[in-house]
Amino acid sequence: MLQRLLPQHALSRLVGRLATATGPRWLKDRVIGIFASHYSVDLKEAERPFPEAYESFNDFFTRALKPGVRPLCTSGIACPADGAISEIGDIDGQRVLQAKGRSYSLDALLAGDHTRVEQFTGGSFATIYLSPKNYHRVHMPLDGQLQSSSYVPGDLFSVNGTTAAAIDGLFARNERHISYFDTPRGPMAMVLVGAMIVAGIETVWSGQVAPRLRQVDRWDHVTAPTPILLDRGSEMGRFLLGSTVILLFPKGVVSWNEDLVAGATVRMGEQLSA
Repeated sequence: MLQRLLPQHALSRLVGRLATATGPRWLKDRVIGIFASHYSVDLKEAERPFPEAYESFNDFFTRALKPGVRPLCTSGIACPADGAISEIGDIDGQRVLQAKGRSYSLDALLAGDHTRVEQFTGGSFATIYLSPKNYHRVHMPLDGQLQSSSYVPGDLFSVNGTTAAAIDGLFARNERHISYFDTPRGPMAMVLVGAMIVAGIETVWSGQVAPRLRQVDRWDHVTAPTPILLDRGSEMGRFLLGSTVILLFPKGVVSWNEDLVAGATVRMGEQLSA
């Protein structure tokens, strides 16, 4: 109820402006230090392991990791982000499991793109929740060529487990950015879902893609002069504060590893499927 009453977008954009502030430096350093301590952020993994090394809170939040601390699996589908599995499995026709007892439609998630809905009907999905303590860059599960992408406006409810279990169609209601790739496994969708106080979503090819206008905004990248090709394990985007990534694959393409269940902790680069 509180989330419904709060001015979600105004609050999130205000936090976004504060998170980009570069001073006063003592306050910025103090805020980063308190945040890292409260959420048990492992700064030893970061390229810059000290709060004083960051120009702003967002600079800290989107921090790079030291080379080698997230080994990339040698084969199969790689996990795109650090986090925890919210849900994972097969898509039931055109219904995707959100939480026990709740699901949402592919049509709603993909903003009525019926061609794409048909591609993923009966396929496989994985939903990964990034908590505040996690590394917040998102990487490619497979080699891919970007085909098209969409910005979809929406609400900014929190996306943690409590909210996912309480609000119908959460991921299909929230602001999100959808990228479609052609991969060695066929089509793949990566949905980056916005949330309460998430100040923005970025991709490596367009920079900040959310927030934008309050309407669906689609881009066709196939006709671009230079194709956008991303290697497996390379960065594709990032969250300015945390949220959720949803992967979609067509039917018969993926068999998720058996130990991947709701609540399981995952790290970027580990194998999700052979």
